[in-house]
Amino acid sequence: MRDFAYAAPTTLDAAIAALAGRNGRARPFAGGTDLLVQLRVGRLDPELVVDLKGIPELNRLTYDARGLRIGAAVPCHRIYDHPDVKAHYAGLVDSVSIVGGIAIQGRASLGGNLCNAAPSGDTIPALIALGAVAVVRGPGGERRIAAEDFCTAPGRTCLTPGEILVELEIPAPATYSGAHYQRFIPRYEMDIAVVGVGASVQLASDRRTIAAARVALASVAPTPLYVAAAGAALVGTDGGEAALARAAEAAQAAARPISDMRGSAAQRRHLVGVFTKRVVQGALARARGEVVHASH
Repeated sequence: MRDFAYAAPTTLDAAIAALAGRNGRARPFAGGTDLLVQLRVGRLDPELVVDLKGIPELNRLTYDARGLRIGAAVPCHRIYDHPDVKAHYAGLVDSVSIVGGIAIQGRASLGGNLCNAAPSGDTIPALIALGAVAVVRGPGGERRIAAEDFCTAPGRTCLTPGEILVELEIPAPATYSGAHYQRFIPRYEMDIAVVGVGASVQLASDRRTIAAARVALASVAPTPLYVAAAGAALVGTDGGEAALARAAEAAQAAARPISDMRGSAAQRRHLVGVFTKRVVQGALARARGEVVHASH
């Protein structure tokens, strides 16, 4: 790891200027749980590291009638301990509470997990399932990006030099809605998902028929995947076995898994089907007002 310059701006405009002024050779620093590892192994070689922890907008965590706003630097523990998040976004708690271990959760952020753009990122399928939008600011102004469009390749995002992920906006949950996330891992903690699945459902006024659904996958493609066809297979049904089977088949068809030291492509494709069914069932149970404990 070679020497680099360090800056700790306290305003968003100053941070944007610092990042934009190095022609792509600057890196933002929030929790640092990914960045520090990448610096040590030589994967990144920046001229400048810009510490974003002192910027108020990036540390904001609020909930109101419009929904949830989470600053990109808010650490995981603040999110899953927040009473409004626990009350209204159980599917997000499922994912945020398993990022690394307890020590990592004191530093790692939801925004950092998204910007790291790992195909296995646990929080990204939950964000996609919940319809999250990333609010980005840069030299050209502000733009808003759907969570499913944010990651473009392993370790790559749609951010351009000088742009900063400011916050994530998650809509207020609809009446009779629920979400869930589960992953398959060899160990409980500090492990990378072999497969991860997030889902959200909204029931019609009869509290039986699925009016809307979203399904997203991790660890089975170069980026986390939004599988619209899996959600569409559930709409208009009661979420019974036939509908679950169709949703699972759609998710398996969209998956593009590889074989590596953690699992084979065939195993991953099989697990996509199994976990799609489980996660949709968990989301349905929550939509009906039942308590579903996170299970990983």
